[in-house]
Amino acid sequence: MHVRALQHLLEGKDSLALNVGTGSGSSVREVITAVEKVSGLKVPARESARRAGDPPELVSDPGAAYKALGWQARYSDLHTIVDSAVRWHRRHG
Repeated sequence: MHVRALQHLLEGKDSLALNVGTGSGSSVREVITAVEKVSGLKVPARESARRAGDPPELVSDPGAAYKALGWQARYSDLHTIVDSAVRWHRRHG
């Protein structure tokens, strides 16, 4: 993504603000469960009611990133995304 974005700018094209993601959403609980399963660690969490103004669902639409840069997410399932992130953090943390 970063390389494609730099190429875009070096070609003299306008700067863009783009959503990046898979186009499918996951709940906070699903993410916590995936992190715990992949890492083997307990994630400290406190449940509370949705805050006023919070949307019931918020999912990225990466269509503009694909159209402008030809970019699409390499990993699309939550387990793979979390596994990749945990491995990166363990190597670089």
